[in-house]
Amino acid sequence: MTPDESDAGLLAPGRAGSPAEAATSDTAYLRALLDAEAALTRAQAGLGLAPDAAAAAVTEATDPGRFDVRSLAERSRGGGNPVVPLVADLTRAVGEEYGPYVHRGATSQDILDTATMLVAARTLDLVLADLARTERALARTAAEHRDTPMPGRTLTQHAVPTAFGLKAAGWRSLVLDARDRVARVRDSLPAQLGGAAGTLAAFGAYGAADPSALTQAYARELSLIPPLLPWHTLRTPIADLAGALAFTAGALGKIAVDVLTLSRTEIAEVTEGSGGGSSAMPHKANPVRSTLVAAAARRAPQLAATLYGSVTAEDERPAGAWHAEWEPLRDLLRLAGGAARDTAELVEALRVNPEAMRAHLGLTRGLIVSERLSAELAAVLGRARAKELLTELARRTRTEGGTLAELLSEEPELKGIDLDELTDPARSTGFAGALTDRALERR
Repeated sequence: MTPDESDAGLLAPGRAGSPAEAATSDTAYLRALLDAEAALTRAQAGLGLAPDAAAAAVTEATDPGRFDVRSLAERSRGGGNPVVPLVADLTRAVGEEYGPYVHRGATSQDILDTATMLVAARTLDLVLADLARTERALARTAAEHRDTPMPGRTLTQHAVPTAFGLKAAGWRSLVLDARDRVARVRDSLPAQLGGAAGTLAAFGAYGAADPSALTQAYARELSLIPPLLPWHTLRTPIADLAGALAFTAGALGKIAVDVLTLSRTEIAEVTEGSGGGSSAMPHKANPVRSTLVAAAARRAPQLAATLYGSVTAEDERPAGAWHAEWEPLRDLLRLAGGAARDTAELVEALRVNPEAMRAHLGLTRGLIVSERLSAELAAVLGRARAKELLTELARRTRTEGGTLAELLSEEPELKGIDLDELTDPARSTGFAGALTDRALERR
């Protein structure tokens, strides 16, 4: 069994094969752990706290292919985390002369937290790329369908007419909100360096005179942010990741559930470009992309809740709270990454059916424009009379089978009014077009 076959994603089609899956695999985490160890030795060498040859030797030894991920996982039970056996293996790989410079002054949490930030940074870059794809596709769709009328639905029922362009612009707005949150977190991911209890004491014993200089050198080696303080029990970076990732999954989930509703057989106002097949029903083209994104959105909040719960971390280094973060955070990165990939594919290939939208505007036989009529007729008949008349005609429309326009045309009080214009749902979308234009100005 190869290292990642034990977590090949058989039950996780939403992230299987995604860039985020590869960026969060056990091998990717091993790479990040080794990167953190090598960077620490290089940072110390750069400040004259270790020989340059030691930095070179440690860096050369950090080839993930030299380490057995499964063995590290099994042996991590002894110390409670994978850094303990990794340090032992890396020290042996470096050799007797420079082995003592491996992990010097650090604690396991320094390395694992830093590696987690590296994995997060590499994954968030992929998520941002897919969010950019999604945003561009939705901008095109919103512009193309700026004036495509469709029923607006509230509490599952037809409410008033809207435009599909406005709906797509709303989706894009959520994607941009997610992008901004992810980008902000991505740019603030810190390295972790504190030593056994967050005092950097061991580094002083090894000759460091300025702890901030060492932390800055370490972060610079990894292209991470130098933290103001060690954050072993100050878990703001993890909480920020949890929030950004959960929001991203939810924002993409909103698109997915709208597509799932609008692509129902009896609605068919949109369809996925390439639906999935059924094992039993050859005629089906299931909205699989939307389904997987919706599934991710339902799981993300609970994972984020675990990470928020771990903010309550006792002492200078916690027992359990830190350990509880590892798997939920990786799952969240994978869910958000998979959802970002699937949403990009979904919206790039989405098929819009304006004819179905236009046909559905007539399902209520004109009642969908009753809000506009109430306002327009109040100016002619007075508010009370307009409400009385429309209430009665709405009842007759539902019970007698005619259209609201036909019944209105029979009213002597309304002679001379352009009822065709007033009762045309396509001309009752309010400021949907202008709102779409405004939304599309956002970059």
